[in-house]
Amino acid sequence: MKGYRYTGPFKRHIQDFIKLKHALGYKYLTEELALQGLDKYTFERHSPENKLTKEIVMGWCSKRTYEKQATVKSRTTVIRQFAVFLYDSGIKDVFILPKNYFAPPEKYAPYIYTGDELKRFFRAADKTPKHSYYKNRHLIIPILFRLIYSCGLRVSEAIQLKIRDVDLIKGVLHIHLAKNDNDRLVPMSDDLTKKCKVYSNIVHNMSGSNDCFFSSINKRPYAYGVVYENFRIILRNAKIPHLGRGSGPRIHDFRHTFAVNCLKKWVMEGKDLMAYLPILRVYLGHCNFNETAYYLRLTTDVFPEITSRLEKEYSEIIPVLKGGSYEETN
Repeated sequence: MKGYRYTGPFKRHIQDFIKLKHALGYKYLTEELALQGLDKYTFERHSPENKLTKEIVMGWCSKRTYEKQATVKSRTTVIRQFAVFLYDSGIKDVFILPKNYFAPPEKYAPYIYTGDELKRFFRAADKTPKHSYYKNRHLIIPILFRLIYSCGLRVSEAIQLKIRDVDLIKGVLHIHLAKNDNDRLVPMSDDLTKKCKVYSNIVHNMSGSNDCFFSSINKRPYAYGVVYENFRIILRNAKIPHLGRGSGPRIHDFRHTFAVNCLKKWVMEGKDLMAYLPILRVYLGHCNFNETAYYLRLTTDVFPEITSRLEKEYSEIIPVLKGGSYEETN
């Protein structure tokens, strides 16, 4: 990243590797931060310039006490790719970490909100009190969470929305550069569009098209930490118990719940899922069919009354859940 000065023995190679990734169209932001950590690690240990030894790789990849397994897995992916790059660049004394050398992150079982829980959550959200510092918080929070659930949005997609991205005439959201650099159009229901219009008329009567739709202090996007803090307050007020770290419910589980409820509705209506799954894939911004098919398994787990129906007609495309889920929060 800009402002960082590489000093380690692989500084030139790291910079060339990052340039290559950017040239191939990757953002490579979190990975670049990881490589900065590798640069510091090798500099402090006076590692040899032309050797990426097993000791270096294993030392840098080792799990810190405060880390999740997913973080370790991500770091090992970065250094494995970098090691392959070094080898292809002519440095043959390189230890290339075998694929899946480290254990995968623990699987998170998505929390699917019941219909009653959703009603209680949004009733509690509508009672969000005014805040002396976050002036429009009581108006923003109810709309923000309704967009996340009703449109199956990732949290990052919702808080990054600009006014120009919310078409209140056609009732369509324009999602730009989401996960996997996908752009997509997300239709809203008529009721949600009306609520957004009322909100916008109150909050954005003097705003520009480039301003944030959910604007915090100094016209900045709402921070995830602030959204999560309000989420936990609403859960408590709605009497929905939080089961602890790693057990949910999470904000991202609204997206899971949206997809599962959508599939259940189509099954009950007798829709051909082979025709409708591609629609859901595009709506959610998935890059491949497996990500969407994942929700078929969730649907059968949550609604056993339609399990036999789904497995009879779509058994070949219902995946077995193992390892991590397809969906992550970013």
